[in-house]
Amino acid sequence: MAISSVGGLILDKTVSDPNFAGMAVFTPVINGVGGNLVAVQASRISTFLHMNGMPGENSEQAPRRCPSPCTTFFSPDVNSRSARVLFLLVVPGHLVFLYTISCMQGGHTTLTLIFIIFYMTAALLQVLILLYIADWMVHWMWGRGLDPDNFSIPYLTALGDLLGTGLLALSFHVLWLIGDRDTDVGD
Repeated sequence: MAISSVGGLILDKTVSDPNFAGMAVFTPVINGVGGNLVAVQASRISTFLHMNGMPGENSEQAPRRCPSPCTTFFSPDVNSRSARVLFLLVVPGHLVFLYTISCMQGGHTTLTLIFIIFYMTAALLQVLILLYIADWMVHWMWGRGLDPDNFSIPYLTALGDLLGTGLLALSFHVLWLIGDRDTDVGD
């Protein structure tokens, strides 16, 4: 709850600023996509671990150190392959949502090429970080005898809210600084 509350404070500060008026429409999208993708990955890793026993029983399944990003994303195992597939779903998924928001004329933000690049960068970075943390957190909780399905997903989705809101706010701020300001804000 505390993690999500920090994300809420960031959102409150940015939405009250007229320069970031369009952020309110994009925040649930970026947070929802990131949170759902990382919940799928955490559940997949947990299911993989459950196939070999109960939480805390099989200590070699739970590494004691943080995995390297190469292990999380580029090893030949099934969880790494799943992380790659989920990461590749980010761009097409967000493009569908951006198109829908644009068609509904929501967001008070013109979808310029530079906006889409910054938005996609924030979304990709959010999911990349979340998938890496999920790999570590699920194994860490498993090694301590906690069922990761029950304990890791709330933390990961809250962290997704914080990362998504923070990265989106940073994107809007950088866009404003470089001069990609909307002429239709408030219309």
